[in-house]
Amino acid sequence: MTDESSLFGAALKAAENSYSPYSKFRVGAAILCADGSVVTGTNVENRSFGLTICAERSALVKAISQGKRDFSAIAIATPDAAYPVSPCGACRQVLSEFFPPEASVRFGNSETSCVKTTMASLFPFDALHELAREGKEL
Repeated sequence: MTDESSLFGAALKAAENSYSPYSKFRVGAAILCADGSVVTGTNVENRSFGLTICAERSALVKAISQGKRDFSAIAIATPDAAYPVSPCGACRQVLSEFFPPEASVRFGNSETSCVKTTMASLFPFDALHELAREGKEL
């Protein structure tokens, strides 16, 4: 069983593999899958910043490529930041597609400087989940 501390530790470790020569801002993500496995990812920059892949999406795409579809938590580590940095809007949107509203989200720059929240708090008024709650077909 993976606890929040070890999940955040996996995200910190993933940040070590970051390819961030332009921003010098390493990010790592670790996703806890419903089967207990952990899938990690890191940010991969490109000189065309719009083509940069965030760590959160990197981990999610990797998990989906491995056939995983059920997720219960994600940890995001930004060790080069002076404070906890939350996921960007694009990552929030993509994560909301696959994570249930009650999924745990933890982000921070160190083990002692973290924010703990849920997907619903990170991405409120998510139409996908609101429609499902009302029984509407998507």
